[in-house]
Amino acid sequence: LFPEAFNCCTKIAEEIPKGILRRVERFEIQKDDGRCHLHAVILHIEGRKFCVSPRIKRVKKWMKKNKHKIPRKKHHGRKQRRTKILKKERINS
Repeated sequence: LFPEAFNCCTKIAEEIPKGILRRVERFEIQKDDGRCHLHAVILHIEGRKFCVSPRIKRVKKWMKKNKHKIPRKKHHGRKQRRTKILKKERINS
């Protein structure tokens, strides 16, 4: 069995209680590509995951407002160090 298969939402909620979005720590968007068969929004609340439909109007509006809660990929550290060194050299010049 593939480990990714266990990370996919198999069912999604078509409705969501009002107060639940206030408690969301972060969220992910699951695409319906080769690994997962449902397009969904995964809400992380207090260590638990909830799968909801991305078509819910309230969820769409909330996602636009809270884009900062999407986990970002880490940038390559080497590029960051080079830019910091260049900035220091510019200051000293």
